[in-house]
Amino acid sequence: MKKNTLDIARRVLQTEAKAIEALTERLNGDFEKAIDLLLACKGRVIVTGMGKSGIICRKIAATLSSTGTSAFFLHPAEAIHGDLGMVRADDIVIALSHSGETEELVRLLEAIRRIGSKLIALTGSPASTLAKAADVAIDCGIAEEACPMNLVPTASTTAALAMGDAIAMTLLERKGFKEEEFARLHPGGKLGKRLLRVEAAMHTGAQIPIVAPSTPMADVIHEMSSKRLGITCVAEDDALAGIVTDGDLRRHMTKNRDLLALTAAHVMTKRPATINRECLAVDALRIMEERKITSLVVVGAGDRIEGVVHLHDLWRTQMI
Repeated sequence: MKKNTLDIARRVLQTEAKAIEALTERLNGDFEKAIDLLLACKGRVIVTGMGKSGIICRKIAATLSSTGTSAFFLHPAEAIHGDLGMVRADDIVIALSHSGETEELVRLLEAIRRIGSKLIALTGSPASTLAKAADVAIDCGIAEEACPMNLVPTASTTAALAMGDAIAMTLLERKGFKEEEFARLHPGGKLGKRLLRVEAAMHTGAQIPIVAPSTPMADVIHEMSSKRLGITCVAEDDALAGIVTDGDLRRHMTKNRDLLALTAAHVMTKRPATINRECLAVDALRIMEERKITSLVVVGAGDRIEGVVHLHDLWRTQMI
C-alpha cells in the first residue's frame, strides 16, 4: 500500500525530534569539560568533518564565529594534503564523525597530537577511534536514522547540528556575549539594520534644530520649519534644557493666542525623553512607540546635545 506523503514527512520529523530530545539525557561532565576547554582557548576553533558531517561543521563554525568565538571549517582531506598548516598548538579542533572511524579524520589524529592542539570529538560512537583519541568526546548517538533504509545521514546530522548549537549558545552565555557585540559582527542585511546604532541614523551638526531659552517664538517656529524634524532642542550652555515640539505649539496656541510674544523657555517641554548615541536604533524605536513621539534627542555626558533621531530616519534605513 502506498504510504501517505504527509505520514512519511511526519515520521522523518518525529524521528529527528526524538534524536535531539535524547541528547538532553546524555549531557554530562564531558560537555562541561568541552565548554571549559573552549573558554580557555587562546587560539581559534577548527571544525572538521567529511561529507554531510562536513556541511554540518561549516554551519557550526559559522555559528561560533557569529557569536564571539573565532572559528573556521577545515576540510580533512585538504588538511592531510597541506592545509594542516593552518592549525596551531593553541587552537582547539572539533572533529565530527557519526561512526568515529571516518578515514580522513582518523589519519589526522596523530598530526593533531604532534601540533599540540586539543581535540573535541562529536560522535555517535563513544568507543570509536576518534572518541578514544580526543581530549573529550561528546556523545551524539541516535537510535535510528530518519531514512527508511537507516542509511542516509538524517537524524545523525540533525543531532550533531543541534549539539553544535548547544555548544555555541553555552559559550555565548558563559562569555557574556552582548547584543552590542552581535551588532558589530552583523553589519549587513536586515539583521544588521535591526542592530543599527543610533549614531548611524541621527542628524548631527548643522542639521540639529537648536535654539536658546530666550529665543522668540517666531524664530523657534522658523528653526523647526527649516530643519523639518518636528521639534527643536532648547540648549543652555550646550546642554539640553528642553524641547519644543509641534504638539507644544498646538497646546500653547489653544491656551494663549499671543504665542509669538513668548520665548522658547515658556513653551518648551522640560526633561524630554533622550537616548545615547551608543544605544541600538531598536531602543530608540521602542521609546518612540511607548511615548507616542516621532523624534528623540541624542545626548552625551552632561546632557550635551549630540544629535536628533527621527522616526523617518528609521524608516529610511528599512529597520522598520
